[in-house]
Amino acid sequence: MSPETHEPVDHAAAAARFIADAPHLAFHDTRLWELRQKRDGQMHGVPEWETLRDLASAIKEHTLSRLAEYLEQFEAQAIANGVQVHWARDGAEHNAIVLRILRENNAKTLVKSKSMLTEECEMSPFLAQHGITITETDLGERIQQLDDEPPSHIVVPAVHKLRTDVARVFARRIGGDPENTDAHYLAEHCRVTTRPLMLDADAGLTGANFLVAETGAMVVCTNEGNADLSANLPPLHIVSVGIEKLIPRQADLGVFVRLLSRSALGSPITQYTSHFRGARDGGRMHIVLVDNGRSKRLGQAEFWTSLKCIRCGACMNTCPVYRRSGGLSYGAVYSGPIGAIINPAYDPARYAALPFASTLNGSCTQVCPVRINIHEQLYAWRRIIAAGGLLPGKKRLVMRLAGVVLGSPALYRLSTALARTAVRILPRGLLYTRLNGWGRDRELPTPPSESFASWHARRKKAG
Repeated sequence: MSPETHEPVDHAAAAARFIADAPHLAFHDTRLWELRQKRDGQMHGVPEWETLRDLASAIKEHTLSRLAEYLEQFEAQAIANGVQVHWARDGAEHNAIVLRILRENNAKTLVKSKSMLTEECEMSPFLAQHGITITETDLGERIQQLDDEPPSHIVVPAVHKLRTDVARVFARRIGGDPENTDAHYLAEHCRVTTRPLMLDADAGLTGANFLVAETGAMVVCTNEGNADLSANLPPLHIVSVGIEKLIPRQADLGVFVRLLSRSALGSPITQYTSHFRGARDGGRMHIVLVDNGRSKRLGQAEFWTSLKCIRCGACMNTCPVYRRSGGLSYGAVYSGPIGAIINPAYDPARYAALPFASTLNGSCTQVCPVRINIHEQLYAWRRIIAAGGLLPGKKRLVMRLAGVVLGSPALYRLSTALARTAVRILPRGLLYTRLNGWGRDRELPTPPSESFASWHARRKKAG
């Protein structure tokens, strides 16, 4: 994620384009709400759910408060296991390290499992520029790669696509019947065209859901088994992971494994929970530990707890704004509520609009398995962005006027009275204009005949 190199993200405009596509909007909203409902079903089936959340939050906060200590412990254990450990200060350094490892091993083809960190570091385009052929092995990521799009969701990268979209993408890029939208056919077609690339790859790259300081283990949770193949088929295995993924002990892992898939997909556990402590027989293993702004965020009193995130996507599945605007509208690797508090930490000017892409209803905080106070951090970012003069001029003017009206009881009563009258008597053509953002997507509410204040005053006067 390269800071200060792009134009500001216009989330509202991008969301409007997504909203205009009714079939995709309806599917996206329905599918993600289904995941939220499945999550709730799993939650109610685990009596100690809230205790698990408390434990997960406490473990993460403890680890982050002693991050340097646990990183050193992890490094020592990984080296003892025969793993080569590298440290990267930012995305550019991470990419350079990965390229150097590939070149030292004469690797020209790389298969990789889903990794948000490599997306964050913009690794794939960098390696492609240096002659490395990269194949995504996660089904959703493969779809997005073939369609030249970034992932739109942390867990289900292609959730915004319909099966008809996938069929057309496959037909255009890897062959197949563009009219066959059967899910089993599409998955099998992707599998048979991807497996030969995995078998012939010079190197494999995975991320990691958790790093265990006590054992030096890297734990990867998937539902397709592609991470296991990427790690074990090629002779070279590279792990790219952010430094915040640490947990202290193997015993702590059970807490997070019980929460992760239930929160993400509403399933009791992922199909594969793989523990890597060293290279396969005859192979080589490297791990790249990446900071890329995390240490800076750790020092921010209002935002450091965002580093507790375990990338489950529960906040995205519940968010009414994300569900109805699509992940690509956020213009960043991390979308939804968690993206709206992470991205401004990289570049407040570019991502100034994202903390405002929320109703502050608090549902994101309510479902977070590690109890990140997401809605409070969204509000904190709004204050910082406003104080920094990063709001658009039109919004600054509107907010200034609103402050004047809301700061004067007399002006407030007058304005609400005028608004009630206008909605009742003005013709529709004057009410539904470009200035009426509410009316672009919904009907204006029917106004009451009098305000609560006047009703209360009348009742009080009547005794």
